[in-house]
Amino acid sequence: MKNLTTALLTATIAVGALAGCQTTPTTPSTPDQNMGAAQPVNSKILQAYDWQLVDAKRADGTKIAPLFYNPAKPLTLKFTTEVTNQSNEDRVAFVNTCNNLGAAYSIRNGSVELNNALSTMMSCPEPEAKFDSATMAIVQGKYSVSQQAQQAPVLTIQGKDTVAHFKAVKK
Repeated sequence: MKNLTTALLTATIAVGALAGCQTTPTTPSTPDQNMGAAQPVNSKILQAYDWQLVDAKRADGTKIAPLFYNPAKPLTLKFTTEVTNQSNEDRVAFVNTCNNLGAAYSIRNGSVELNNALSTMMSCPEPEAKFDSATMAIVQGKYSVSQQAQQAPVLTIQGKDTVAHFKAVKK
């Protein structure tokens, strides 16, 4: 577990160094400016779909390139509830990463909190290693869901210096 914690901390620091010193966007950018009002998230909406990354930018508007190195395999978030004989645990898996990445999650006051992040420890070549590091950084932040009539919802994660948009994909 100590190696996992060290690896995740190192990945987070590396992505922070790549992002550089930037300011927080005053208005989150969205792929579709005509989108409906953002709503707080809940497990029901998160687990109703898989969430495929469509856009991720830094505060200065630049695209976070490591997340888009392979358009055929976009970052996808899969939210589930794992039932054990003692309790239920809400989990999220980060799909198409080199290592198997995931975390437990909880929702408190409409915000998603990631806990107990887990990762395999494969030595991934570039650009996969940067993809994994960028994944762990981009999923930290304030989650919200917006939807226009008759269109699939969009999950937005507003980080300290980033904003990412994920489209809903039927399971």
